[in-house]
Amino acid sequence: MDQRALGRTERKVSAIGLGTWQLGADWGAVSAEDASALMAASVERGVTLFDTADVYGDGRSESLIGWFLEGRPGHDITVATKMGRRMPQEPENYTPENFRAWTDRSRQNLRVETLDLVQLHCPPTAVIEDAATYDALDALVDEGVIAAYGVSVETCEQALAAIARPNVTNVQIIFNPFRLKPLDAVLPAAAAAKVSIFARVPLASGLLSGKYSSATTFAESDHRTYNRQGEAFDRGETFSGVEFDTGLAAVAELATALPDGVSLPAATLAWIVSQPGVTSAIPGARSVAQATTNADAEALLGSGFDVSAFGAVIRDVYDRRLREAIHPLW
Repeated sequence: MDQRALGRTERKVSAIGLGTWQLGADWGAVSAEDASALMAASVERGVTLFDTADVYGDGRSESLIGWFLEGRPGHDITVATKMGRRMPQEPENYTPENFRAWTDRSRQNLRVETLDLVQLHCPPTAVIEDAATYDALDALVDEGVIAAYGVSVETCEQALAAIARPNVTNVQIIFNPFRLKPLDAVLPAAAAAKVSIFARVPLASGLLSGKYSSATTFAESDHRTYNRQGEAFDRGETFSGVEFDTGLAAVAELATALPDGVSLPAATLAWIVSQPGVTSAIPGARSVAQATTNADAEALLGSGFDVSAFGAVIRDVYDRRLREAIHPLW
């Protein structure tokens, strides 16, 4: 697995990471045993980046990671957690006192003194643009509470505002064949500033797995049931904001363009991490099989797979089916 520089830090992280929202909530139940097994399978494939958040299962995801890593002294895993959704997403709640309380809780969950990387969890634009936000984060770095910080964002404009801050290590943004706007300005700006980009929701909430049909249903507790129109949080977090049936049609075209033996999710992840400016894609997994398939996708880049040709198909499908509805929104 290719290991890439994490911003301007001395750390390196894998081109394919492991997103762990699924270990908390909103995707159906994953047992502690299954969580441990899929994390182990990921590590065996060279994954060195786990992405989590303090609200995934109200700390369950962090706690499972902490337990898993405690039994592996000397590991080289970077744990990127997120904070800021334990209270309403209002600018007045993003205070130094709350930052300290949130990070203290995450340190306890993860069983560490210093958090590797803390990202603000899709805060309001006013928070991203406020210099006081970064002063408070810098203070936590100076005190050894966190080693580095970044921002997870909803929009490209927010990403560019965060990238402009001198001590931001990474920006998380939705980037996949259904969300191409980051190619325009965000990825070039991040590369120029030596800010890492984590491509989140890389498989569009599983829609780009190619396994769904118009008859597919999800559990009531799954955000793919209850958040399709943004009822609980930003609509773009579910299927990348694409209407389900429109996404299915786009998936069918993308899958047809692939050679025999190359799956759509593997091709998608390989294409994402081949883009200049992307440090890591962070797909989630609910099973060992999914974790293994995701981690192995990066190997396509050295297999003779024509990633540029697939990229041309992605752009064509996006322009015809998705650009008008998606591009202006995020």
